[in-house]
Amino acid sequence: MTESNPDNAKTVESVFGRARFIRDLGIELEGLGPGWCESRLQLTERHLQQDDYVHAGVLATMADHTAGASGQTMAAADGIVLTVEFKINFLRPATGEWLRCRAEVLKAGQSLIVSESEVYASLDGAEKLVAKATVTLAVVAAPSY
Repeated sequence: MTESNPDNAKTVESVFGRARFIRDLGIELEGLGPGWCESRLQLTERHLQQDDYVHAGVLATMADHTAGASGQTMAAADGIVLTVEFKINFLRPATGEWLRCRAEVLKAGQSLIVSESEVYASLDGAEKLVAKATVTLAVVAAPSY
């Protein structure tokens, strides 16, 4: 896959820094390239639900945001991506020390981009796939701030 805009890496890095909710959760950009993005999250007690598993909202947010970042690498220079739909499967309860998410663009069009995310939980260096999402992104004109 070839990037639509070589400056998109800077745009994605900026998005991770500016997205207050992502920053508050502690999700960090790990790497990116044309059509893909990886993020990670060190798990703490605040990420857990009542049964001490990672909250579904944390997993869904990470899958969605990382997919959006992968899509942004393929957007035109004057465009940003916004999620218009996503579906997520929670494959097993998530526990561990870290989450890692990898998203890859499946189809990059001019107005819609479809990306797929996989979220892995890591404990003592062993990873297990805990969630998988398909995310549809609309490419829209960047706002003028």
